[in-house]
Amino acid sequence: MNAPARKTMIAGNWKLNKTIREAIELVTLLKRRLCDVENTDVVVCPPYTAISDVGEILAESEIKLGGQDLYWEDKGAFTGEISGAMLKEAGANFVIVGHSERRQFFNETNETVNKKIKAALKNSLTPIVCIGETLEEREGGRTFQVIGAQFKGAFGNFSREEMKKVILAYEPVWAIGTGKVATPQQAQEVHAFIRKELWNAFGEAVASGLRILYGGSVKPGNISDLIKEVDIDGALVGGASLEADQFSELVKQAMVIAPLRGLE
Repeated sequence: MNAPARKTMIAGNWKLNKTIREAIELVTLLKRRLCDVENTDVVVCPPYTAISDVGEILAESEIKLGGQDLYWEDKGAFTGEISGAMLKEAGANFVIVGHSERRQFFNETNETVNKKIKAALKNSLTPIVCIGETLEEREGGRTFQVIGAQFKGAFGNFSREEMKKVILAYEPVWAIGTGKVATPQQAQEVHAFIRKELWNAFGEAVASGLRILYGGSVKPGNISDLIKEVDIDGALVGGASLEADQFSELVKQAMVIAPLRGLE
């Protein structure tokens, strides 16, 4: 395998799960079980109410903290929203932007995704930007059309320097929470397309250095085959991130593959 040396990342999106007490219990276990993590970046994204408490526990840990969303303004009359500055102060280094559930249930658009990415970068947060097609779009042969439009809408006015600070996540909507997972070949095909789009828009250096994660029913049993593919640099994990045993095993499987990706 001749994969470039992009550091593998496993990010856990807890979504609307875990009270503060439950979050503390989970992250305490993860901190203990992943104390020797290497060659792999690990991120957990708890709900807002638990971010500060989780951040305090992870302060002396290699595990990083992320938010699940942010608003594009720093402050103001925006009831229920949270700013990049608030996330940063709570200890976050990353933030998920444009997740399909935000697009589906909360009217997220390519335009608002663009503004949120800008807000994240302004507050020194690394955005994990999600793109992906629905089952109807895939079966209609529109996967690349949809992915291309989401890519251009999110990053149309970005500079090369800004793009170097971004992480992408391909999340086929038909595989999120369904138990279905794209085959490694299906996922690789789309990741390769995204990397080509990066190359065309921002040049070789950005395209070869930017990490693209896969998301959609990722589990310990399929992570290895996914990240063996040359353009799949890790995973954005949903359900499996809610259990210490599963998430720890998933990370450890990724660590085994890391040396094959030039990260010894």
